[in-house]
Amino acid sequence: MSGHFDLAVVGAGVVGLAHAYAAARLGKRVVVIDRDSRANGASIRNFGFVTVTGQKSGDNWRRARRSRDVWAEIAPQAGIAIEQHGLLLALRHPESVAVAEAFLKTSMGDGCALRSSSEFTEAFPGAVGNLGALWSPHDLRVESRDALPRLAAWLTGRLGVTFLWRTAVHAVVPPAIETSRGRIEAEAAIVCPGDDLFTLFPHRVAAYNVTRCRLSMLRLADPGFRMPAPVMSDLGLLRYAGYGDLPEAQALRRRLEAEQPAHLRNGVHLIAVQSADGSLVVGDSHHYDDTPPPFAPVEVDAMILDELRAATGMTPPAVLERWTGTYSSCTDRAMFVDAPSDAVRLVMVTGGNGASTAFAIGEEVIGALYGCKVGGDA
Repeated sequence: MSGHFDLAVVGAGVVGLAHAYAAARLGKRVVVIDRDSRANGASIRNFGFVTVTGQKSGDNWRRARRSRDVWAEIAPQAGIAIEQHGLLLALRHPESVAVAEAFLKTSMGDGCALRSSSEFTEAFPGAVGNLGALWSPHDLRVESRDALPRLAAWLTGRLGVTFLWRTAVHAVVPPAIETSRGRIEAEAAIVCPGDDLFTLFPHRVAAYNVTRCRLSMLRLADPGFRMPAPVMSDLGLLRYAGYGDLPEAQALRRRLEAEQPAHLRNGVHLIAVQSADGSLVVGDSHHYDDTPPPFAPVEVDAMILDELRAATGMTPPAVLERWTGTYSSCTDRAMFVDAPSDAVRLVMVTGGNGASTAFAIGEEVIGALYGCKVGGDA
């Protein structure tokens, strides 16, 4: 507990680690404080899918591209394997193809392409009836439950970041950071509370109308083959604003509301990724509540598995694990930065895309705090 730091980061999820990395690159003395003994929230209860394709146009898409580049740069240094590259989004309806074609005409579609039905069935022979797939080379996937601990260890070993685990933060008034272990001194602080809406600066959080989203996830046994890339179904064309904001998405929405109303009502859309051991991580769903109940309805898992079957023709392998995750959510923004004081920034990612955008957000926030450029050619 001795010593004085330039920056205290509250929260050791991916958003907090991204800010620690950006500050440490500037030579700042950084301490990261977390109430758990290791990362245990949304940052590890996800796909580890760093998604660029389909992110909302503008800042969100730009941040995803930059964060993908940072992941690609530091992952080999931190011993983090890039498990998969790219994205295949299965197209089952003519309306889905129309959305994909419209997307390819935007700047976000650069480098992407339509794959034919026969090309998709080469990878997934059981996918009878699919009209093809949208292919993107821009995305990558890590095993999040391994990547976060490795990233924290690398920040300590390579950049000298100090971590205080099992330490609750009670008040943040730099240079005093009051914790369950006593006072820590830091000239500035970044508070990254994840989906904790009430412990630190609750009145500031409430001003953004933040709630929480619960999602359902599964790990399935090795299907006996390697997927060429992470897979989504065309429900994702409505879920991701980069597609869903296009005018062509309205016809698809009308069709899916008629044919799959339960999926839309439960926020189900398919993402399936593959781990080094061959197992699949599959999800997910979206239910919103200030205090999401811990009970995961079995029918939601059934809808997710049905979507896997419908999109890929795959008979879902045995379920090895089930879990739920929660993250903070806003209806009108994917993230926000608030300034409780000149020396404090409150940062929340509220769109479920922390892994995809956090590194760029960290560069922006740290750069603004210290009045310099961080990242790229900084």
